[in-house]
Amino acid sequence: MIKYLKEEKLEELIHDGIHLVDFYADWCGPCKMLGSVLENMEDISIIKINVDEHPDIAKKYGVMSIPTIIAFKNGVETKKQVGFIPENEIRDMLKN
Repeated sequence: MIKYLKEEKLEELIHDGIHLVDFYADWCGPCKMLGSVLENMEDISIIKINVDEHPDIAKKYGVMSIPTIIAFKNGVETKKQVGFIPENEIRDMLKN
């Protein structure tokens, strides 16, 4: 399930369970490639955050390059990855 952050508070969305947050921009080629992979991962809670629309959130989580994906468990960051990675590596991020 993919949700695009609009006006919600990220902390409220990630406070319970396992979530993957994808920091991206519409103009970013590698972000589009990663987006295609994430679209096929319907069994995972994915929250996409456009860094051009939410620079404050990107800064808060230390996002310096995109795409950046961060795994959260019950609101706590467990793993961060910068750049494109394949589906199997994303799933491994969420297991550990």
